[in-house]
Amino acid sequence: MRLHLPVLVCLVAALSSAAIPSPRDLWTKLILTQQWPNTFCAMEHCHPNFTYWTLHGLWPDKGNHCNSSWHFNSSEIEDLLPDMRKSWPDLLNPSSVQFWNYEWSKHGTCAAEAASLNSQHKYFSKALELYHKVDLNSILLKLNIIPSSDKYYNFSEIEEGLERFYGVKVKIQCVHPSKNSEPQILGQIEICFDAEFTLHDCGKHFSIDTFSRGLGDHPLGVNNPSGLSVCAHDIPVYYPPTP
Repeated sequence: MRLHLPVLVCLVAALSSAAIPSPRDLWTKLILTQQWPNTFCAMEHCHPNFTYWTLHGLWPDKGNHCNSSWHFNSSEIEDLLPDMRKSWPDLLNPSSVQFWNYEWSKHGTCAAEAASLNSQHKYFSKALELYHKVDLNSILLKLNIIPSSDKYYNFSEIEEGLERFYGVKVKIQCVHPSKNSEPQILGQIEICFDAEFTLHDCGKHFSIDTFSRGLGDHPLGVNNPSGLSVCAHDIPVYYPPTP
């Protein structure tokens, strides 16, 4: 069968467009998510050995599990492992790589659709770079927002302080009280970046991960099966100290 040139050109163009993802389908925002270990471990009955905010993940705003055949390989990030263990630890199983495996499989494979993050080393090293760049631990200290067993914070103190420093809107998440008389508990903070890794408003979006894997009754007295959600503006915030 002989195809005329115009038909052949159209056929090649159609096949090419089917093989290449549309730019509209690529992510446009990265969510750098940090967790407060004491809140996590109070829910999960683990022992927090960290007195600072740790990485939860670096999540593109579109896609989950984008390439099931691209398996995590810790040998590709061997030079990063000392910082990974310190800054991005598995709070439940400190000696395991399963947490990083999960984050790569679910989020990293989607982030890797961009050339700037198209390897495991690029993805994990960029997450660590951004974590150190925003330096959330130091900023909270400068704002005089410190863990305390006898002091509650107004949510606006935390939100406005962080937004004043970073110049963008962040998302602050709490574990909500089971009783009206109790405070909400600070648990997770999201700081967002655009595709060029410039700070960007987080805006209103649904989180693509929950904070905890199977919630129930725990020492902080909260029973919330949905995990974290955006902190309420009118409920005091408890920032629990390390035991």
